[in-house]
Parts: sequence; C-alpha cells; structure tokens
Amino acid sequence: MRSRTDPLRLGIVALGAMGVEMLAAAAAHPAFTVVRASDIDPAAVDRVRAPYPAVAFTTDARDVVESPDVDAVYIATPPSFHADLAIAAMRAGKAVFCEKPLAVSLADGRRMVRAAAEHGVAGAVNFALSDRAAVLEVERSLAVGEVGEVGGIDIRLSFPRWPREFQADAAWLAGREQGGFVREVLSHFLYLTDRLLGPLDPVDVGVDIPVDDPRASEVAARGFLRAGRVPVHVSAFSGVAGPERYEWALWGTRRSYLLRDWGELLSSDGGDWEPVAVPGPRGSEATRLSLFADAVRGGNPRCLADFPTALRVQAVVEAFHHAGERAGRARASRLA
Repeated sequence: MRSRTDPLRLGIVALGAMGVEMLAAAAAHPAFTVVRASDIDPAAVDRVRAPYPAVAFTTDARDVVESPDVDAVYIATPPSFHADLAIAAMRAGKAVFCEKPLAVSLADGRRMVRAAAEHGVAGAVNFALSDRAAVLEVERSLAVGEVGEVGGIDIRLSFPRWPREFQADAAWLAGREQGGFVREVLSHFLYLTDRLLGPLDPVDVGVDIPVDDPRASEVAARGFLRAGRVPVHVSAFSGVAGPERYEWALWGTRRSYLLRDWGELLSSDGGDWEPVAVPGPRGSEATRLSLFADAVRGGNPRCLADFPTALRVQAVVEAFHHAGERAGRARASRLA
C-alpha cells in the first residue's frame, strides 16, 4: 500500500526538448520517481536512456498512459495528440500535466476538461509564467494597490527564426495545423494576463499566413483584446531581423511593470525603467512539479494552471487563427 508521502510515480510521453527537460527535472525531484518514458522515435529514446537506467523506455505511449505502476503522466507531444493521450490517462486514474496549448481543437479541450472532472483527477498545463518570481511580484503589487488603476497591457514578441533554434527538430511547429508562435509562445502571455486581470475577450485579433505557403505557421499576429475594461494590445512577428523579443508590459496610473525575457522585471513610477529585485526562486520546471504534486494530492495551487484556465486561453489563441483564416479567404477571393 502506497502512502501519500511516497514519491509519485511519473510517466513521460514524448522526449523532445520539453520532454527531456522535464525528465531531468523530475528525476531530481524528491516528490517524483520517473518510472516510464516514451517516444515514437526510437532514436529519441536511445539519445536519453543512458543516464536513467531505472526508467522503462518504450516507443508506445500506451505503455505509459495505461500502466498500473504510473500515478501521473506528463505529456509533451505536439498538441493535436494531447486530448486522446490525456483522456486515456485520466480514464486509468492518472493525473495529467500537459504542455501548452491544452489542445488545438476546442472540442478536444472541452473533452479534456470534462474527463478531469468526471474521473476526479488533477489536470494541469505547464505555462512557464505561472510561478515566475517576477509574476508573483506584479501580482503582489496589484493586490496592495501599488499599481493604481491598470490602464492597459502590451504584449510584444519577435523571432528572427521560427521555429527557434532549440526547437529545430520539431517540424510541426513550422506548420499552421498545430504550430506557430501564437500557440507556442503568445499563449504564455495570454495566460499571464488572464491570471492577473481576468478572462480575455478577443475584440479584434488575427494572424498573417505566408501567401506563398498557406500550410506554414503565421508570420505576424496582432490583436486588441479586453480583460474586463482593461485594453490589451498584441504585436508579434517572425522572420524579422533583430533579436528575439519577449515583452509584457502592464501600465498603471501609479506604477508600471515590464517583464522581459521570461523573468527580468523592471518598474517605473513615471521615470525610466528600473530593475526590480524579486525574492524567492525564479520559477522552473522543478517548482511547477512541486505545485503539480500538491495538486495530485488534493491541493489547489493558485500558481498552476488547471484545465479550465487553459481552455480559456486556448479559446483566445484559436480566435487569432480563426480570424486569420477568414481574412485569408477574403484576400484570396479579392485576388481571384
């Protein structure tokens, strides 16, 4: 009989960049024992198996999601596979920690939310900003009134290369069907805005798809959204000269904040941006694994995105794509 204090037995599905990173983090985490891991590519399995002799590696995800010796599953596949794998795991009584986006199809996302509720298991999504120390500092400042009234949010992203270099082997990221930076990167900042200011309403959003390759992922995204009465502006580009840029700015009447490069926080009370020293750990796969362990054991950690929250974010992400598809059809009709 296993006790609540025993390490959770974790299975990992897919061993790309994020799967390998989570494997290393979980193998070193006191709350987990990695017992199984899978990838459909035997070469991917062979690349990572040597340092983990106690892990049972396989090329069949069913050996992970259906195994009786697994308590929880981390899913790092391309998003179109999330729903079927997660639902199979939840039907087998396992908690699920999933990469974002929750899914591509909203119907699939809703199925995942229903399955988690039906089977009474934890479902969480790995948004990197959910427990960043910089985010917690902005959240604290909002709560105590240091920001004053929030006048707006700006989200600015740019990529000289897409997919990014560390994701070059993930060919699906370059495709329109399930890839692109709106799903892969912008979703983090939409989650952050939802987390701090409430659900987002996409008022006027869209993406640009390369005219010469309609199957390719977007090269630009723009948007005007609202979080309640707060306006939210999005400007993002790929394939442009310049450094990668990740910026989220919150404009307040008393104090404003600029979050750069996933963890650097600056503030202004009307003058130049000044760096903010934030306490505690930066936030990482390891800290989010701790939050996931809490969720599996019945907790409700506020710094971890659950499936209903991730479904809200997914709906906004897909609004960008649906609007882009409509605009693309209209443009093609004009050119015909």
